This record gives sequence, C-alpha cells and structure tokens, in this order.
Amino acid sequence: MKLNQCLQASGSVRRRAAVGASAAVFGLTAVLGTGLVSAANADDPATLSGVVLTVGSSESQRVVSWYASANTSQVVEVAPTSTLVAGEFPDDSVTMTFPATVAANLVNGGFNGHATIDGLQEDTAYSYRAGVEGAWSPTYSFKTQDFEGDFDFLFFGDPQIGASGNVANDGAGWADTLNVASAANPNAELLVSGGDQVETANTESQWDAFLAPAQLRQYPWAATIGNHDVGGKAYEQHFWTPNTDRSAPFYTGSSNSGGDYWYIYKDVLFIDLNSNAYASGSDAAHLQYVTDVINAHGAAAKYTVLVYHHAIYSPASHANDSDAKVRRQDFPTTFSNLGVDLVLQGHDHAYSRSYLIKNGQKANPDEQPGAAEVEQGPGGVVYVTGNSASGSKYYALTNPVAGEFGPDPLDNSAGRKRHYANSVESQENKRSYVKVEVRHDRLVVEDIRSEVSPNGAVGSTIDKVAIRPYHGEGQSIQVDVPQAGPGEFGWEIDGDNSLVDLGEAAEGTGFFLASGDINPITVTDTRTSGAAWAVNGQVTDFQDGDKTFSSKYLGWQPHVFAEGAGAAAGDPVESGFNNGTGLSVSRTLGSAAAGHSLGDTELGADLNLKFPTSIDKGNYRSTLTITAVS
Repeated sequence: MKLNQCLQASGSVRRRAAVGASAAVFGLTAVLGTGLVSAANADDPATLSGVVLTVGSSESQRVVSWYASANTSQVVEVAPTSTLVAGEFPDDSVTMTFPATVAANLVNGGFNGHATIDGLQEDTAYSYRAGVEGAWSPTYSFKTQDFEGDFDFLFFGDPQIGASGNVANDGAGWADTLNVASAANPNAELLVSGGDQVETANTESQWDAFLAPAQLRQYPWAATIGNHDVGGKAYEQHFWTPNTDRSAPFYTGSSNSGGDYWYIYKDVLFIDLNSNAYASGSDAAHLQYVTDVINAHGAAAKYTVLVYHHAIYSPASHANDSDAKVRRQDFPTTFSNLGVDLVLQGHDHAYSRSYLIKNGQKANPDEQPGAAEVEQGPGGVVYVTGNSASGSKYYALTNPVAGEFGPDPLDNSAGRKRHYANSVESQENKRSYVKVEVRHDRLVVEDIRSEVSPNGAVGSTIDKVAIRPYHGEGQSIQVDVPQAGPGEFGWEIDGDNSLVDLGEAAEGTGFFLASGDINPITVTDTRTSGAAWAVNGQVTDFQDGDKTFSSKYLGWQPHVFAEGAGAAAGDPVESGFNNGTGLSVSRTLGSAAAGHSLGDTELGADLNLKFPTSIDKGNYRSTLTITAVS
C-alpha cells in the first residue's frame, strides 16, 4: 500500500530575470507584429493617445500599447521611479529603452504601437513613457511586488461602455468601480477582464471612456475579448497579448480580433480563450489549446485559471443560449481531467458561483448552497460569472428550464430557483467586481459591491468562498525559501488541508535550515499471523516550476507516538547536506518483527531540511511516498 504525501516548498517565487550583484539587469525585447515600422522622422513626431499597461508572459514583463498619429520609430523608456529627478528620466546607464512595433490603424486611420518591457525586478516602483525625444507621452508609473508567493488579482465583468446609450455615465461608473477596487486593494497585482470592454467594437469614443481611468496605466490589464469587442480591429490594436495563437479556429474573421493566449503570473497559469470563435470546430480547437498549454506549462504553476467571455454556467438571460448548451457538453470534462481550478466568465451581466463541478455534474452531492469553503477533490472546478463592473447593463435572473440546465434540487424557495450547477446567483442591479486571493493552500473568491445597494455598503461582500485545492492522496509539506542574506527566519508548522508547512528557512553560515514534522500515520495490524511489517518513506526532489533542489537534503527522526502492533521507530536519517543521501532513497519510518502483538500504532517523524544558500528563492514542493510492506 502506498500513501503519497505532498511536500511543498511555498513562499515567494524567485524572479525569472537574472539579477546582477549590484545592479538590476534588464532584457531588451520587442514583440513583433504584422505592421511595418518606418524610419524615424524627426520633423513629424507622433502624438500618442490611449496608453494602456497590459500583462506580459510573466511577472517580470509588462506590455505597453497606444495609438499614434504618425508612423515613426517609437520606444518605451523605463526607469526605477526613485532615480527620476524632478520628473526627468536619468541617463542611459539607468533608463532602459524598449523599441516598439508600429502598425497601421485599421479602424480610424493613424497607427498603433506596442512594446514589451522585460527584465523587471521585484518590489520596485517604475516610471515609464512612450514616444520619442520631443514627443513623449505623459509619465506613468507601476510597482512590481514580490515575484513569489501569495497575491491578489481583481476580475471585472462586462464594462461594455456605451451599452446604456450614455457613454459618459458608463465611463463614470467604470471609473468609480476601479477607484473603489484599487483603494480597497492597492496591492492587487492584476486586473483581469471578463470581456466586452465596449458596446461597439470600433467606436473610439467608447474606448476613450474605457481607457480613461488611471488604473489602466498603473496595473496590468489582462484583456479578454467579448462579443461586443469583435467586428473590427480596435480590441487587438488597443491590447497586445502575450503568447497569442491567432490561428483560424481562435480568430473571428479576417477583419476582426481575437486569439487564445496564456501567461504565468507567480504560481498561476492563466489561459484566456476567444469564446467568440465557436463555429467550424473551434471548440475542439480551444480544448486542444488548453490541453497543450497545460501539458507544456502546467508543471510550472500551482493553480490553473481559465478566462473567457461566454459563461457556460450563468444565472440570467444567456443561461440557455445554444452555444452555452453545447459548451456545457464540450468543456467541463476536459477542464476536470486537466485539473483546472477556477473558470472566470462574463456575458450574462449577473453574478453566479457554481458548485464544484466535475465532468458537468456536482463533484460533491453533499455541497450546500453558498458554502463558505469547499474541498476541491480530484476534478472539481468552480465557475464564476461576473456582474457588470460599470453598471451599463444588467440582466435579470431567469428561472431554470427543466432538462439540461434545470433547477437545483437543494433550492426549496417558492419563487425563482437557482440553476442546478450554481451554488450562488445574485442580481442587485448594482456594480460589483470579483477579488481572487491566491494563497499557497487555497483560492478565495469574493464578489464585492462597488456601489451601495439595499443589501450592503460599498466594499461589502455579496459572496465569498475559499477553494481548498486537491494535492492528491496524502499530505503536503511546505517550506518557504527566502532570498539568501542577513536576518533571522522563524518556522511555523501548518498541517491544515494535509499541508505540512515548514515555514520560511532560517539562514546559517552557507546553509538554510528548516524543520517540522509530518502528520501522523496510523498503522493497524490485526492479522493473527503476526507477520513482520515495515513502513518506509522516500522523497522526490523539491520543485518550483523549472527550479529544483535534491531531496537528499531532507532527513528525519522517526517516532512512535502511540505504542501498539509491536512498532519500533526507524533509525534517524541525517540531511545529506554534508554527505549521504537523506530521504532521496527509501528509509524506514517504523517496523515490527514477526510475532508482534496486534493492534494500532501511530508513527510520525520530525523533519530536518538543511540545504545550500545557493538554492534559488522559491516556493518548492516535493512528494513523500509512504510504502507499507509486509
């Protein structure tokens, strides 16, 4: 019998960019597009507008996009904010320059540009500007956080500026939601879109109102294309997205925008789909795309979050759209099999949070509506639909239609009932946004009011749930590895959710130390033969994405906590820091000789992790496999 225990090293994820001994090192890249870049024309500098900050491929990248009046050579300049003097950028030894790709604007004439900022350092405030000497945009700023560990991001459903018929009112509501959300969550690290930024794809007055809030130049926007964003190129011209596949199945016509894309931010693999691409086998192509991306990059992340516009489990007028019906058959089993954790959706202008869904059905029949905490288990996925973030349009909740997306049997209300897949459905006809807390042992999803309603004040909670991830059968052991340097570090054991938390490593002279203990293992032997038995353990290498360190550095001191079944503790095993193989080979936790007494025993072990300070900072996890032999 084998019991797999997951040993995890969690903490802040080490920066993926190289860092010099005394100075930050920047990469120099440009994302290439299909347009041509002309030579600079000093006599005709471009005037820039619509500047927006968006996500890059990782936490060490950002993309800046804009509109330009002229097809000149343009760049983005970036420098640590602390180096600016009276708003002026320092000399070239500090300021880094990233060349832009400039292409013809196919909507209203003019041009659009974008540049990828690379090699950002963690915990740093940066200032940036786009353009060329003598014709710069205003200077904007953003701040990176620690590149490892916990973080929060904010999800916004359907701003759809212009949907009410009053662009100014819609823009004001959108700006107010961003003000409320950023004031309450100043250290949020991503703003994630549910799609439908505007009502009419190529109406630039709507885009101007959408892009007006300062937060869209301070926090990276992770764009999602909605059905109102297609019909022209404006979406694609305003937002350059990383790792984007614009093949035919993911695009929505030669004149439109789209593409499926992915990026990794800290410990989350985000995959964004163009759900407008629906016909001619596109759904099969989307599923293959998700499969390929997770197979290629899923091991580098601890959570997978999918984002697309057209909700498949939603509570309002789009709940039984024909495409939703088909996708409820196509999507859920693949998402469950791939271990997707959370799906964020828009389109229905009302809030919903599903039960844990496995293969299209409730994963746990006993899960109750509105549960504050759920245990994911194998294949469990939570689907969330965001309400309007601008207040431009709301849809009323609808009654389930008997059949494929019928009523929840746990809903005993006399009036309108919830759809069977949804744990919570809400429509207050007031603006809200969704906050997602990414923690080493859970995802917390919270729908928050951004304007007062009869049910609560601004900033109050509409719905909140903690999603406990599935680590497999057994226990997880977690250790925080800090950046090597002076200082004392303490340890705290965390056995919650079968995760053994070794805390953050304390630094000695040339080594890190961490300690803790595994959750106890009970052995029962009631066989009359009294045959000998042994329980052994072996540890895989600690891993955080593509970073690893050897399991030989982990040792243990076995114990028998409750005598019985003739149990004797195994021999202590030292860390292999100086020599030896530690727990990288099978070691005995406890054993009993032939003819032993019958009954139960409880085995455990103190863990001793000693490893070099040359190990990269990160959030590492390993698996301790316990094998019972008799």
